[in-house]
Amino acid sequence: MPVLTTTRLILRPWTMDDLAAVHAYASVLENVFYMPWGPNTEAETIAFLEKAIALSRDNPAYTDNLAVVLRASDRVIGGCGLSVAAVLTGSLGWILHRDYWRQGLGSELAAELIRHGFEDLRLHRIWASCHGDNVASYRVMERNGMRREAHFIQKRQHRGTWSDELIYALLASEWKASSSKRKE
Repeated sequence: MPVLTTTRLILRPWTMDDLAAVHAYASVLENVFYMPWGPNTEAETIAFLEKAIALSRDNPAYTDNLAVVLRASDRVIGGCGLSVAAVLTGSLGWILHRDYWRQGLGSELAAELIRHGFEDLRLHRIWASCHGDNVASYRVMERNGMRREAHFIQKRQHRGTWSDELIYALLASEWKASSSKRKE
């Protein structure tokens, strides 16, 4: 199982020792408001962790669910993942505890997952989706060079109402071109 690192973060497999930290964000509506799940009961958080741990144990290359750990304190502050499809396509996802919002950590972890997807996994395309009103989420995508490909009107049910969904994507060729410009 890969352990990915950034300047401020470690992205690593989950352990049952992470339960309290996961439940601290997964059980709070403000943290999960735009997610299609939650707020979680403790039993739901335990079930999530058990499933994520089993999947990573059974598939050592599995990066669909990783703990986001703040390097300075070794504290779990969220979760993220890169789910890889058979056609060399990956989809990104993340959640951070609200105490760590607006610090650039979402952009930092997304950049590392994108780098991992294109450099290490040799993916052709990486995409992500979010609730149409989740400005912070789509700004993370835009800061990482992803382009909006779709805006689906009232695509999914969200907390009792229909909501829009935005789709962002990035091709390996686009990422390589922007990476070489950043190095210049």
